[in-house]
Amino acid sequence: MRMNITAKKMQLNQAFTDYAEKKVKKLDRFFPDDADCKITLTEQKNMITAELTLNAGGLIFRAEQKAQDKNTALDACIDRIIRQIRKNKTKVEKQLHSTIKESFDDAVEEQVEFEVVKHKRFILHPMTVDEAILQMNMLGHSFFMFKNGASGEINVVYKREDGNYAVLEPEE
Repeated sequence: MRMNITAKKMQLNQAFTDYAEKKVKKLDRFFPDDADCKITLTEQKNMITAELTLNAGGLIFRAEQKAQDKNTALDACIDRIIRQIRKNKTKVEKQLHSTIKESFDDAVEEQVEFEVVKHKRFILHPMTVDEAILQMNMLGHSFFMFKNGASGEINVVYKREDGNYAVLEPEE
């Protein structure tokens, strides 16, 4: 597994890099060798936020945890990723078409069936990101899909846990 560690507003030492490599090896049994692992650490108000993103076979697993120290935050992220894998084992297997290693069978915990209870169709009007955020807030939703007037593409704006906003844009 390829690993990339990024630190924002803090310095990382070799001891943490070694620790992270050791901990990420716990995930090797689930993913093929060409999987990508990205760890981003940020320090805010004496709290460390660790974000772990795994990309394997087109599936993306992501976990974000806050803790007093970076090791604890990373451990919590890895545990959360393992819980996600176990919870969605059969769906993940179908999606990856056997790119996940055989030890994945050991990861059976619970299986969840997803039920779609509503389908909604609507017309997308071109608008700016600011207009989409305003519309989302007026509707009281946590996300809003719109046609970006500048690019002509379908985008999604959503409110993050930290109170800021983010935009999802398709990449070709």
